[in-house]
Parts: sequence; structure tokens; C-alpha cells
Amino acid sequence: MSAPRILVLEHDEAAPVARLGDWLRAAGAELTVARAHAGAPIPAEPDGWDGIVCLGGRMGAAQDEVAPWLPATRGLLAAAVQNRVPTLGVCLGAQLLALATGGSVDPGLEGPEIGAHLAAKRDAANSDPLFGPLPMTPDVMHFHDDVVSDLPPGAVLLMSSTGYPHQAYRVGPAAWGVQFHIETTAADVRAWARMTDQPANWRLADALDEADEAMTEIWSEFAARFVDVCRQRPTRRIEVGVSAR
Repeated sequence: MSAPRILVLEHDEAAPVARLGDWLRAAGAELTVARAHAGAPIPAEPDGWDGIVCLGGRMGAAQDEVAPWLPATRGLLAAAVQNRVPTLGVCLGAQLLALATGGSVDPGLEGPEIGAHLAAKRDAANSDPLFGPLPMTPDVMHFHDDVVSDLPPGAVLLMSSTGYPHQAYRVGPAAWGVQFHIETTAADVRAWARMTDQPANWRLADALDEADEAMTEIWSEFAARFVDVCRQRPTRRIEVGVSAR
């Protein structure tokens, strides 16, 4: 069986695929990184790809004037959902996926969520092919101002937190969004905090290092399950409430 071909959409040079890429490759995937911020084109359709990973970035999900490739990105994500191409959106990527499929994104009313914050599985996660085997409160890292304020129509909520409830969701049978980061290290998050003048607090101290140590085993297995979904991808087209706005 040939290696699943996964297209990685990179929106910010400071937010690469990092160790998530290592985990995907270790599970047998072949990655192609489209550095949109450096001028790489975004395909209009997901033809030829077995999976798509959409990464984070400093821009907002609707800041087309800052990142003029975002409309094409949202269009590609909408097409991927309709064509059942397995898709994973991380932080900004989760917000782009939500906009592309009829959800909404707004500034978080509780302020930025930065560092090691608790996120817990919902009951629906237990039957999800990616989230089912996760522990109830897997370690994650956060760095975002905006949030998915309304899930796309028909989306399944998979993880929540006390601050922002839409931490992870699935739309259609094979597209997932996670508001948190799984690809970064504690050093990455601290570097982002310095870049954006975020004040240091306990969530950037020992708690972040503890999360970093615990994440590799849990999320490398999650990445391997995503590669398995890419190998077994269903092909029947579905209709969802998509929008490329």
C-alpha cells in the first residue's frame, strides 16, 4: 500500500508542522508543505491528496487583507469536507475549518488562552476514531485570542474547557478541528509569548513543561490514527453547510 499523501497548509513561518510532521511521517505518511505565507499556491480542490492538515498562525481566520490566501484556504477546506478527504485543523486551522463549513469565529470574551489549560473529552468523543482512545483530560497547549463561537451545522463537539467550550469538534465524517496545539513544544509557546508581548504567568512555567513531557506519547498515537483514516478514506461525496467566506 502506498504512503498516504498529506498536504500541510502553513500560514506562518513561526508556526510550522514541527513534531506533528515527525509523527505523521513515522506513521507512514508522505507530507507536502505548502508555505502559503511564502507564496505557495493553495489548490482549489483536494484532488490527489489523501489528507489535509491546516496549521496555525498569527492572523485571524477572516483577516483576508493580512493573509490574502485565506479565502482559497477556506474554499479548499470546504471542498475537502464535501469530498470526505480527512482533514485536521489546528488552532487557526480549526477556526478556518469552522468558517469554511458554516460556523463562526470571534474574539474570546474571556481573553487570550495561552499556556497549559485543561481540556476534557465530551461523551461523543468516546466513539470518535481519533479522540476515542485519548485519556479524559489529555495534555494540550494553547495560544489564541479568537475562538470558534458557533460550531458548523451538524458538527460534533468532542472536547471542551471551562473557559471556551469548543476545544475540539468533527464536521462531516472525517474533518476535525482542535483549538489547542499538539505540534508545539513548551519552548515554542514561550517564544510566541515573547513575540507577542504576552505576560509571563504560571501557565507558561512548570505547567507548560509538564504538559510538554506528557504530550508526545498521547498525540503521536493520535497522529498515527489520523494517518490510518487517510489510508481508509471513504470516497462518497457529502453535502454540508459549507461557505468560503
